[in-house]
Formats: sequence, C-alpha cells, structure tokens
Amino acid sequence: MESQREYEVRREPQPEGGFTVFVPELPDIITEGDTRNEALAMAKDAIDGYLET
Repeated sequence: MESQREYEVRREPQPEGGFTVFVPELPDIITEGDTRNEALAMAKDAIDGYLET
C-alpha cells in the first residue's frame, strides 16, 4: 500500500508574468509555470520525480 504525503507548496507571482513555485520541505524543488494551475502541476511532477529517486 502506497502512502500519500502532503507538502506545502508556495507560489510567488513574477513581475514579468507567471509563477515560481517552491516546496519548503524539499529545497531542491523550484519550478515555474505561466498560470497558477500550470505552476502547481509542474510542482506535482517535480515532487513525484524527486521522490522516485
């Protein structure tokens, strides 16, 4: 059985547009997206990839 863990994700709007997203508990994860939803999806993919290694 695979357990699910939740991570706090912080996003910061960028002056030129888009959002930078980082995960305080996983400092290696910093990503970005053009929209809030895209940025969150990128963060989920980054977290999944990080945890697979």
